[in-house]
Amino acid sequence: MNAVQIDDIGQIAVKVKDLDRAVAFYRDTLGMRFLFQAPPSLAFFECGGIRLMLSPGEDEGQDGGTSVIYYRVDDLQGTYDQLAAGGVDLVDKPHLIARMDEHDLWMAFFRDSEGNLLGLMAEVRS
Repeated sequence: MNAVQIDDIGQIAVKVKDLDRAVAFYRDTLGMRFLFQAPPSLAFFECGGIRLMLSPGEDEGQDGGTSVIYYRVDDLQGTYDQLAAGGVDLVDKPHLIARMDEHDLWMAFFRDSEGNLLGLMAEVRS
């Protein structure tokens, strides 16, 4: 079996308390290029080739950092299967997040050895 090779960050999520306030800060104060907002609680920006996602967060009771790193992979299912075979703590199976104009966004989540939530993402041409 080949070793998993993950080396491309596609997205970083930043937990926020007030999405509208955070959007205004990142867009108007920092001058980041606003991409889109996905109701009810997600906003996306372009930041040097890496997508920045603002969100209230899904693990409210979880201790730890404020960010989730999303690693871009070409073969989401294959990478997921390799991680599973390696005993990685998988949170969920690959699933569709959003249908975009040029691709569908798929993700799966897992935890590192310290319990930090990490994501795998694949942009699949529609």
